[in-house]
Formats: sequence, C-alpha cells, structure tokens
Amino acid sequence: MELGLERRRLRVSGTVQGVGFRPFVHRLAHDLGVTGAIGNDDAGVWCEVQGATAVLDRFVHALATDAPPLARVDWIESERVDVEDGDAAFQIRVTERSTGAAVISIPPDVASCDRCLAEIDDVRDRRHRYAFTCCADCGPRFTVVRELPYDRERTSLADFPLCAACAAEYTAPGDRRHHAQATCCSACGPQLTLRSTDGATVDGDPIEAASALLEAGSILAVKGVGGFQLVCRADDEAVVGRLRTRKHRDEKPFALLVGSIGRARSLVELDTTSRRALEGPEAPIVLAPRSAGADVAASVAPGNRLLGVMLPATPLHALLARAVPFGLVCTSGNRSDEPIATDDDDAASRLDGIADATLTHDRRIERRADDSVGQSVHGRFQLLRRARGFAPRPVRLARGGPPVLGVGAELKSTVCLAVADDAHVSVHLGDLEHPRTIAAFEHAVADLLDLARVEPALVVHDLHPEYVSTKFAAAQGFGPTLAVQHHHAHLASCLTEHRFEGPAIGVTFDGLGWGADDTVWGGEFLVGDATVYRRAAHLAPVALPGLARAIREPWRMAVAHLVAAGVDPLPSAPVLERHAADVPDVAGLCASAIRTSSIGRLFDAVAALCDLADTVSYEGQAAIRLEQRATDTDRAYGWRVDDGDVIVAHAGPVVRAVVEDRDDGVDIGVIAGAFHRGVAEMIVDVCVELRARSGVGTVALTGGVFQNRRLAEAVITLLEPRGFAVLTHAQVPPNDGGISLGQIAVGRAQLRRG
Repeated sequence: MELGLERRRLRVSGTVQGVGFRPFVHRLAHDLGVTGAIGNDDAGVWCEVQGATAVLDRFVHALATDAPPLARVDWIESERVDVEDGDAAFQIRVTERSTGAAVISIPPDVASCDRCLAEIDDVRDRRHRYAFTCCADCGPRFTVVRELPYDRERTSLADFPLCAACAAEYTAPGDRRHHAQATCCSACGPQLTLRSTDGATVDGDPIEAASALLEAGSILAVKGVGGFQLVCRADDEAVVGRLRTRKHRDEKPFALLVGSIGRARSLVELDTTSRRALEGPEAPIVLAPRSAGADVAASVAPGNRLLGVMLPATPLHALLARAVPFGLVCTSGNRSDEPIATDDDDAASRLDGIADATLTHDRRIERRADDSVGQSVHGRFQLLRRARGFAPRPVRLARGGPPVLGVGAELKSTVCLAVADDAHVSVHLGDLEHPRTIAAFEHAVADLLDLARVEPALVVHDLHPEYVSTKFAAAQGFGPTLAVQHHHAHLASCLTEHRFEGPAIGVTFDGLGWGADDTVWGGEFLVGDATVYRRAAHLAPVALPGLARAIREPWRMAVAHLVAAGVDPLPSAPVLERHAADVPDVAGLCASAIRTSSIGRLFDAVAALCDLADTVSYEGQAAIRLEQRATDTDRAYGWRVDDGDVIVAHAGPVVRAVVEDRDDGVDIGVIAGAFHRGVAEMIVDVCVELRARSGVGTVALTGGVFQNRRLAEAVITLLEPRGFAVLTHAQVPPNDGGISLGQIAVGRAQLRRG
C-alpha cells in the first residue's frame, strides 16, 4: 500500500442523475489523478475515491462547485474506508438497485442546447435535421423514465438499441454524450411520421410536408416531448378561429411558438427576466406585453394585451418553427378541460375532428407534461403553471421528516410527496372537473408513491368536503388523513419554498377557499406559520348569489357588492341593464346566500361595473381584463377598515367610488388603476397594523390574485420601504398549483407537534 493514500466513500444527494454528473466526476477524477468508482443507486449517486488527502479535498470541493449546469448538489456525505491495493483507474459502475425506499431524483426535461441545435443545422453532421438529437446537457428525462434509478434500460429509449457510432459516444468518457441516456441518431433512434386523418402515412420529409400543411392553413396534432399539441399558423384569423371552434375553447388565450428570440421580440416586449426565462433550459411559455404591430391574429388572445410566447423545447419544435415564416399557435392536444393526450391511439380518438393531420413519432411518452407558464414580476420569474422543464425538480425543505402526501385542491391540481428533506410536486394536472383529469390525478399519486417506494405517514387534503381530492384522500386508505384550511396551505406553501419557518403575515388573496367558519374565504390576512395560524384580518363578507353561477357571471357579484355597499337604488350600469330582468331576483338572494370574503369576486364585480365582463369562460378572465385596462394614476380608492380583535376591511367605499366615477365619465383605465392602487394601499395599511400588534415583519404574498402583476408589484414597492421582508412565489405558482406543497408542510408540522 502506497504511503499517504486515503480512500473515501461519498454519498452525493440532489439532482445528480440524468444530468451528466457521473461523466463529470469521471473527468474530474482523471484530471486530478485519483482512482476509484462512481455509480447510481436508489439513493442517488455514490462515489469511492482514492488519492492523497489534499487531492481528495479538492475533489470533494469541486463536486459541489463545478458540477454540470443541470445538476444540483444538496449535500455530500463522506466517510473514510480502507485503501484498496491495485486500484489503478476510475470507473463508472453498473447501477445498483434495491427493494427499499428510493430517492426520487428524476431531472426535468431540458430544452435543446446550442451545440445540439448546431448539429441539426449542419449539413455535414450525421444528426443533420434529426428531430431527437440530444446530449448529456439537454433532452428528455422525466417524460421518458419508466422506473428508477435513471439509466437507459429503464427509459423508453430502451426500445432503441444504440448503433455503433452512438454507442462509441455513449461509452467515451470525454464525449458530451457519455452516459447521455436519451442519446440516439437517425440510424438507431425514434422516427417521425406524418399521417393524414385516415391514418395513412404522408410521403416525403415529415417536417417539409408538415410545414406545407401549416402554410396552407391546416391544424396539426404534433407529438411533443410530454404529450400531443395542436399547432397552426398564428397570423390567420380564420385558421385560429377554426381551432377555437373545434377545440371548444371560447376565449382563453393560446400560446405561440417561435423559432428564435428575434421572432419573439417581434411579437412581445421582453424585459431581462422574461428573456432569460425564454432562453433558459426550462423553455416555458412566457407572458409578456404584445408588441405594436405583432403579426398575430386577434383571436389568439381575445381582448388580452399579453401574449404567451415560447422558444422550441426540442429539435422537432425547432425544425418546425424554423420551416415557416410566421409564428405558430401551440396549445395542448386536448379538448377543453381534458388532460393532454400522450399516445397515438388516444390522440387519434380524442383529436379526431380537431386536427387535419398528425406529426408523430415512435418514442413512448412515459409521463404527461404540459408546457410551463410564467411571467416577470418585480424582476423575478413567477410560475403560473409548473410542468415541463420545472417538474419534478424537488423543492428543498428546511428539515427532513416522515413521508407525507398532499393531494392539492380542486383547480390547477398538483400533488406533492415529501420524502426526507425534499418535496416532490407533480406536474400541473388540471382542474378536477373532468373524468380524464381525475384519472391523471390518481395516476400521479400512484406514480409518486411507486417511484419513492414509500407509504405516507399522513395524507393531507383541503378542508372543502366536496373536493374530489378530499374524497380521494378519505377513500384510499393510505394512512391517517388531515384536513388543512385552504389559505393556511397557501401561506405554508410560500414559506416552505423559501425555507422560512415563520411566523409571517400571509396576505392570502384568491377566488375562494372553504373557511374554518363554513363560509367562503378569499381575502385573508393570516398570521402564523405551517404549524398554526390565526385569521388576523379579512375582507368584509358579501353574498355569493347563485354560488358557482356567481363565479361564472361577474354581473351577479356586481349586484352583491352594490347591495353590501348600500347603493340603493341600483345604478343604471350597462351590465345591469343587460340583465335587468334578473337583477331583482339576484338582489333578493343576497339576504340568504352563502357569504364570501373573496377579493377575487370583488375584482369580478368591479370589472363588471366597468363593463368589461358580464360572464367569463375561464378562471380569472374578468380580473385579467381589469388589470390590463388599468393605467398609472395617483388616485386610490379608499377602504373602510374597522379595528378590533380581527381587522375587517370593507369594500363599500370602493364600490361606491367606482360607480360615481363611471357615471361621471372617468376613463375606465383610470378607474381600474385607482382600484388596484387602493387595494395595494389597503394591504399595506393592514400589514403595518398587524406588525404593530404582533411584531411580525415578514409578509408572504400568496394566492391566485397575486398572479396580477400590477397588484403584486405595487404591494412589494410599498411594503419594502416600510421595512417589511416580502416573500413571493418562484418555485411553485401562487395559485392553487402550490397548495399541495403547503399541505405537506402543514402535515409535517402537525406530525412534529405530535
């Protein structure tokens, strides 16, 4: 045995599988002249390394500081073991599997890197125009994994044995495709096929034929990395209108796919945060203001000043987007409210009558993943839908604990499994109002538990007794269940992603959530943490006349807020004149209807009074219109805030001011701006008072209403100069897509409490 040698066994945890980590470690060991081995197993990555003590110290330090860009090293455990004689090289070992609990370490799918895009553009390269080109730095992961640990034989690429050229790259330590599990080429990998509506194969190059169909105005079903998408030209009103009719999607905006950042800039105005997100490895849909003269049909985003734009996430999308001289509508391959289709037979059935042709391939999609969506808010990228590119990247928890499952809420469903000190939030699943979405929800739960090979110590669900997720939790028998109030979960979600254990003032503003007093909450100021909270302030409740109809028909909330404000007789607002026959009955309902403190419903009411929305066809539509009509103004509508053990903010003065200004002919943009500024100032006034009472100086802004960029930025810029620390969402959405994360946090806290 050589003197001065030391051997260490290392355990590396984090996102270290499927991101080129083992090849990186192999190169590092070679450069430093150390020996040993590295391998995957169910707990992540293990490594044994042998060399001089000082060299091993440098090796361990470099593991964390120089890891590949897609890797995330959370911690490294190290122990000394016996030096091995005859250890002359560093090797990548065969993956070890066990039957015990596993660490879920699947990385998200990653957009094509520049080097792979350069290859598909290079006529001399053997991967020229190959739609599935990828390497260790890019390509599919989550959507191709069958089981863990993540190796090629446990992915859908196992169906495609490597050719000699690809195998040489895969086994060469210095190659960027060394152990790139999804690597392939046109000789050995998946193949594209263009099919007509009768299932017949269209002759010729599939990309060229598909682009010709798009030019002619056809709607294509395209098999993307996480499911089918519907694609058509975005500059033709008739084509986009035909897609809306066939898909049964009345007004909700469509996303746009463009081939370059230059094309994106021709459609939307990009700040630094938005551009960075667009060009990042996640490649989400980014919402940004429409550019003047953008060559986009009005029906792409009716009445909306924002457009959702994305760059290609795969070589297939890059080839398609670059083949046409216009932007492409690129939306989920489904009928309205259904989950995205993932296999050819399902797509052929469900998209029949929508698509004029199908561009597909023979690589199986193992897991469904929609496109992620986000926007720039106060210099940070805020997720609105967490899916491809971001999920299933775990949210790191402040501490470990037993497995806890959170089954989310009803809308924007996600599920979350806490294992050790990671929270694994699923991809966006959709609204649990359709049998197919419920099936996808149930599959996501089973998939998480199967990957982790654990049984939850606690299953956490929403307080609302009629939610599908609540009934699921009660019926499955996984273990004990815990009901958590909706807005408490929102607060816990925001604190958890910041690893802040509280307490904080949680400004939890949304459309609705079942309250602890059996009313509908939605305009809440909670003071607390994941363990306990108190309702310290809230909006004064008003009637919710017609329950679900009041959500779909904002004019009803206008009547409810006018009645609550004591406006009598009701004004002759255009929206009320259009519903004159029903207004008396709705006003009469207000005395007996269930009551709500929802500020989301107040936004609806003001939008209706401003003649911006009688009815809505998708969640938040009225509030979005109100936000986008708002202009900057020094005016702010004042609230009446009643002091007491629980502070109550009354919107009556706001509603009366809106009516008076509308009657006086004040511009709707000024009214909308004064409303937003007034809400922001009310929030700050209440937070200042709550800090004086509790000594708590941290504010968490959470709930779907804080998707409103104007409101969020106004509140942040008013709170921070007053000395508040402000927490906002970045890893999960502020809407109900983040609820499941908050649920596991509350569940863990209750288990610690005993």
